[in-house]
Amino acid sequence: MPPTRTTRPTQRDIAELAGVSITTVSHVVNGTRAVAPDTRAAVLDAIERTGYTGDVIARSLVTGGTRSIGLAISLLANPYFAALMQSIEREAAAAGYTVLLSDTHDTVDTEQAIVRALRARRVEGLLLTPVPGDGAVISELVSLGIPTVLVDRLATRGDVDQVGTENIQSTSALTEHLAALGHRRIGFVSGTPGLATSEERTLGYRLGLGRAGLTWNPELVESGHSERARGAAAFATLLGKTDPPTAVLVGNDAMMAGVLHEARRRGLRVGQDIAVVGYDETEWADLVEPPLTTMAQPIADIGREAVRLLLSRIKDPDRAPETVRLPPMLRHRQSCGCGLTASVQSILD
Repeated sequence: MPPTRTTRPTQRDIAELAGVSITTVSHVVNGTRAVAPDTRAAVLDAIERTGYTGDVIARSLVTGGTRSIGLAISLLANPYFAALMQSIEREAAAAGYTVLLSDTHDTVDTEQAIVRALRARRVEGLLLTPVPGDGAVISELVSLGIPTVLVDRLATRGDVDQVGTENIQSTSALTEHLAALGHRRIGFVSGTPGLATSEERTLGYRLGLGRAGLTWNPELVESGHSERARGAAAFATLLGKTDPPTAVLVGNDAMMAGVLHEARRRGLRVGQDIAVVGYDETEWADLVEPPLTTMAQPIADIGREAVRLLLSRIKDPDRAPETVRLPPMLRHRQSCGCGLTASVQSILD
């Protein structure tokens, strides 16, 4: 018979009922050492009979699932990711799942450590925004068969589920729009080198120049490394050119904050002295003066699709991998120095 007590069962109770040591119970619960099949079965039976609920991992050994998913994401890189995380959490909760969140800090070592820590918690699957320059973690997850979805930062591989925004055509459309307004020197504040989204938006910028009949000039591109302060420095560098740009496209909202700060510091009137457009939509985009023309990512849709893909993978591990690209939406305002034209909307349609 299970121990009779009014307090919640403990690992000591499990050990006594199974006839093993507390250390053995710990090894079974935490997966820290191989345990003989018969001994492991006795521990699991004791967990089930006592109704032990003190450890989510122990419950998962009996029920076959923790009803939790891991989210490894860089909260430092971009405010956009905080909004994405909220969307993912809402969608997961609606499906009865808990999200375990860890910040990669956009460093390889931290990403590797937290992914392994989440796996140790026996999450049923992982949502990951990959760190620049590190494909080892993705390869490890795929080889181990762990349900994984790449979010926002997509990889050039077809063996993993992924969801993100369409970056190339949309950035091209912003560039073409500036060219249609008569700008011939269009600068670009790009994101972190090696990051999938940065590379795609740079490609879109180059594509837009070509479509507008403009020549690619690497002197008009400066990396803001996806950060506010470095975005401001990149903008300052562009303005310091002998023949500076008359319009600038900014690769994300963190860098946009830096660009606007630098423009104000210099007394430049955005939309008049220089045209500015950006990728990403911040909550303050229509509150600054002038309001910003941006390409808004469908954050809620990305979060919903990411969770859908992951739960589908958990349910059916053998299904074919999917790559989902969601279209962003033009938020046309006054920072580009004009009113809405049919040309820019037709490019997006």
